[in-house]
Amino acid sequence: MGETVFVDGKGRIVIPASIRRRLGIKLGTEFVVEESSCGGILLRPKRRLSARDLLGVAGRERVRLEDVENALAEEN
Repeated sequence: MGETVFVDGKGRIVIPASIRRRLGIKLGTEFVVEESSCGGILLRPKRRLSARDLLGVAGRERVRLEDVENALAEEN
């Protein structure tokens, strides 16, 4: 069963500590907020990748880390 939270005067809610711990949510975690088709709100952490996270994904092709980081920055 879910936990009840309230919206404050600035539109903020507090994610309960037990959920933050389970999901590894830390101070500064960015979220994407979407309206769901069932009339609710979907809140999910924004995925962050660095070029090192992708190392080896392209096989043996040689790419510069700076090029990959620049391409990722352009998507955000």
